[in-house]
Amino acid sequence: MPLVVSQLSIDAHDPAALAAWWAEALGWRVVVDEEPDEDEIEIEPGDGSATSWLFLRVPEGKSVKNRVHPDVRPPDGSDQATELRRLLDLGATRVDIGQGDVPWHVLADPEGNEFCLLRSTPSQLAAASAAQGAASGGAGGTGG
Repeated sequence: MPLVVSQLSIDAHDPAALAAWWAEALGWRVVVDEEPDEDEIEIEPGDGSATSWLFLRVPEGKSVKNRVHPDVRPPDGSDQATELRRLLDLGATRVDIGQGDVPWHVLADPEGNEFCLLRSTPSQLAAASAAQGAASGGAGGTGG
């Protein structure tokens, strides 16, 4: 039986602030515990459709490029340009990690953690994957 991912843990200088920022960016909610711990703040989608994220207080600041980062895509009914403006308005910053000319945007959250904003919406990705599968005789793929 395969492992089940319980949550994604993210080091933070200020877990409450970073959790609130990501909750706003993703449209998720902050999990309210009966006995709150300001050193550990969890966020999750309201519908349970994704693995929750746990923000953990650490004393040191971020010093190098992330080894793991989230890729996010615009929701159906939106587009990359609209979401880029929204994320920048929320406080994300553009980051150059040597990505060159690519169809996604590399950004950083308020504590400097990199993430990528992809181009296609879930429906666009599904349609492209279905078209690619039909053209190649059933093999699907993913893309930005």
